[in-house]
Amino acid sequence: MRTYVLDASALVALLRDSQGASKVEELLREATGERAKILMSAVNYGEVYGLILRQLGVDEALMTLQAISPFPIELLDATPQRACQAADVKAKYKLHYSDSFAAALAIEHKAKLVTSDSHFRKLGHSFPVVWLKG
Repeated sequence: MRTYVLDASALVALLRDSQGASKVEELLREATGERAKILMSAVNYGEVYGLILRQLGVDEALMTLQAISPFPIELLDATPQRACQAADVKAKYKLHYSDSFAAALAIEHKAKLVTSDSHFRKLGHSFPVVWLKG
């Protein structure tokens, strides 16, 4: 079974129906059909909540979380071990700390990272990434 890790930009693309949303929808259909597994760090999930909170307020942010709760996305906690793995990734690749959680989770689960964030280009060509935009 294929495993994917969504970063915040992937979930935002889906919510805004922006470039790459159809690819995220396709992956969600695969997960619903049990042909794929989709993971997301609680840190990156919190990023999405924070973005909506800042832009649209607490009611809209809470409604959005409620709306996406049935999606086949497994949220994984930021354990002390994962926090240190993210710090290692941050140091090695010079990523933002929150981005490092998504990358570290992809490494941990041998998964493809799903993103539209160009900062992840720092990971190099050998890192498996599903790019949502060029």
